[in-house]
Amino acid sequence: MPVLEAHNIEKHFGSTRVLEDISFELERGQALAIIGSSGSGKTTLLRCLNFLETPNQGRILVNGETLFDAGDRATQREGEIRRKRLHFGLVFQSFNLFPQYTALENVTLAGKLLARERPGFQSNKKDIYDGIDREGQALLEQIGLADRAGHYPHQLSGGQQQRVAIARALALKPDILCFDEPTSALDPELTGEVLRVIRSLAEQKTTMVIVTHEMAFARDVADQVIFMDRGVIVEQGPARQVIERPREERTKQFLSRYG
Repeated sequence: MPVLEAHNIEKHFGSTRVLEDISFELERGQALAIIGSSGSGKTTLLRCLNFLETPNQGRILVNGETLFDAGDRATQREGEIRRKRLHFGLVFQSFNLFPQYTALENVTLAGKLLARERPGFQSNKKDIYDGIDREGQALLEQIGLADRAGHYPHQLSGGQQQRVAIARALALKPDILCFDEPTSALDPELTGEVLRVIRSLAEQKTTMVIVTHEMAFARDVADQVIFMDRGVIVEQGPARQVIERPREERTKQFLSRYG
């Protein structure tokens, strides 16, 4: 069973059709790269998958459970949407760390807020919080920032901030980790450190959807690639086949810029 299924997703902003008939599946442990020009609908698709935008048509399933069905209002209730977002971790282009919190506090904040809803939280608050802190510290160590746990975002480089954002997304143990052009806000010399972390996650078989403009990275790290243009999927398939031997003329034109 695929971990993620998208069926016939459409999104309109007024009379503008941003996504049309988008369908794909993603197996557990695979990485999917979504490529295409600016304005092709890549980020909107990611936002629809994470319920930051509501599709006008289509269905989204995770682990066989229907999380969204445009024809079923029950799947669009705000409380249900908040719960369903926990299936996804999202790393934004611009880090979005809280400036008043340390790196460790940014990583653990959401987990601590959710922990308050656990039965018996008040009587076990210290132990629960200590456990979340230990897990957060382990994640910072995993991304090479164990010695920056007490640093605030302004004390970190852009690459370090983005790595903290990745740890924050991992902290809630999502089924699918999503990246929205995670290196686009970074200087070229900082891009490599973030890509190395994502490459390591791929080697660990973390299920990921990555919107990226790094073609060589998509070819080498992703299992599958989707090329989008003007809101539709023009071509999809194994990463090396799509990027090195594209079948569609529009895909060839797009990739020729990166030759």
